[in-house]
Amino acid sequence: MGRYSIKMPDVGEGITEAEIVEWNVSVGDFVQEDDILAAVMTDKATVEIPSPVTGTILALHGELGETTAVGAEIIALEVDGDGEEHADDKAEDLSDAAPDVAQDVSQDASKDETPDVQPEVAAVAPTFQALAPTGLPRPVGEKPLASPSVRRRAMDAGVRLAFVQGTGPAGRILHEDLDAYIAGGVRLPVQVSEAVVPLKNGVEEWRVIGLRRKIAERMQDSKSRIPHITYVEEIDVTDLEKLRRHMNETRKSDQPKLTILPFLMRAMVVAAREVPKISSHYDDEQNLVRQYEAVHIGMATQTDAGLMVPVVRHAEARGVRDMADEIRRLADAARDGSITRDELTGSTITISSLGAMGGIVSTPVINSPEVAIIGVNKVVIRPIYIDREFQPRQIMNLSSSFDHRIIDGWDAAVFIQKIKSLLEHPALLFVE
Repeated sequence: MGRYSIKMPDVGEGITEAEIVEWNVSVGDFVQEDDILAAVMTDKATVEIPSPVTGTILALHGELGETTAVGAEIIALEVDGDGEEHADDKAEDLSDAAPDVAQDVSQDASKDETPDVQPEVAAVAPTFQALAPTGLPRPVGEKPLASPSVRRRAMDAGVRLAFVQGTGPAGRILHEDLDAYIAGGVRLPVQVSEAVVPLKNGVEEWRVIGLRRKIAERMQDSKSRIPHITYVEEIDVTDLEKLRRHMNETRKSDQPKLTILPFLMRAMVVAAREVPKISSHYDDEQNLVRQYEAVHIGMATQTDAGLMVPVVRHAEARGVRDMADEIRRLADAARDGSITRDELTGSTITISSLGAMGGIVSTPVINSPEVAIIGVNKVVIRPIYIDREFQPRQIMNLSSSFDHRIIDGWDAAVFIQKIKSLLEHPALLFVE
């Protein structure tokens, strides 16, 4: 028997350290070659670490959230034969092997995470339903292995992972295992008494690590360094909605269904011609503004892995249908994990849309080093006084933030008012 050492990999691009964000094995586990042992995160990407050999886990070095230098030992295995001092000769260079991951954090934006599951409301107090366990729990002290996205889904669904059987490597619980458990589980009835409301004293703690920590760091940095000015404007999108519905009803089978986003992106492109410094990066260390002729629009997208910002490149050269195609392609790629690093970098202005969740006003955080972010709120029907009478109109608020060091309040107002004019008279969107 021998000892085999796996070191923190060199993922290239000058990275000198990485954060441990997931352990998929425990000491004593028997693993096969190519089993995924852990996941580590750099400033650029999250990379899974496979086992180059078959053996038994002797030691795991580092806690979740701990940053470890490249080249330091993180895993030791016991293997047949004399073993090797370390894994450098056999392991692949992860700078080439790592996929262009969806968990890139170099272009995070400001949208907060929102659970997909809404609480069920009883007469006296809101009560969450839980899933009744259908299997035997794990032995005391045995921690179920699962990715952060699986743990989040389980928490939202009221599932205790201790009762879920995992079919992945080393008993890891996969999304499919959670789906199977939920499909076979029995929801506990909600019983709330008006006289007795049970007290809940439980406290759950978790470390802020991985993508969530990167998002937190970027948001804190943005808010601490950038003086935000937020400008809110009502926009009458009644005529735009009529046009959008007509275009959807008459679209060809190979054409995408249009949402309001491609029209808004088109309006941003046209409005940027009047306020070109809107499409800029501000390097406050060098006191340098880089103003771009192109408009690359980032769109904040919620995924199981966290918030990502895919980039619609060269929006100035796209029509609304082409824009819609690209929006759909990028959103699907972000959610299924196939998006590349290049598709998550390089935005010059960002859209953050909470319209589907509701809310009439938001205060979006600028995606540094950009100088502006456009926040989309829900469309509501309001009575608007027109031609001496009230008419029902579809109204949408834009809640947009600007870097006040570069963008004056006047410039912000000119930009948003131009967008308002274009969206309220949508034919102007198609006039060059």
